[in-house]
Amino acid sequence: MRFGAKTATVVLTLLTGLLVLAMGAAVAMASTGGASAPVTGTPASTTAAKTVHPTGIATWFGPGFYGKKTACGQTLTPGVVGVANRTLPCGTLIKVAYGSHTLTIPVLDRGPYSHIGADWDLTAGAAHALGITETVRIKTKVVGIAANSPTLGLPPVSPVAPAAVLAGGASAG
Repeated sequence: MRFGAKTATVVLTLLTGLLVLAMGAAVAMASTGGASAPVTGTPASTTAAKTVHPTGIATWFGPGFYGKKTACGQTLTPGVVGVANRTLPCGTLIKVAYGSHTLTIPVLDRGPYSHIGADWDLTAGAAHALGITETVRIKTKVVGIAANSPTLGLPPVSPVAPAAVLAGGASAG
């Protein structure tokens, strides 16, 4: 199979672009210790940023949905921290403020589906972190986007203490 000069130029341009993207990802991975970090400060999209109002009504959900998948693919557990929204893409990072509490959380699900006109549906983990126990008015702002993954919204895994490693995971004693 023979390629013309024009086809070869297009292929080389595409490969160069992919290489530049891969190098940028490698630099980002190295600068965060190998963990991918959410990109903050960049709205998920200009359209999505325009649809979010600075305040809104928030409900919360959890116990009846534990063990079920969210619309974005996460398995809901009590530890998952996130929010449901009808229009924002999965992984959109929302800065939520309630009282003296502030939390940046990802969109993990669709909703809310309550019939009270709520704009947001917090996971039980997010509601707990914000000190919310009922339907409330919250302040919100789109602050970035994170890659959607099955572990999005899970708390970080704490490293094993060195003594536990030396003892094979059992406590020394």
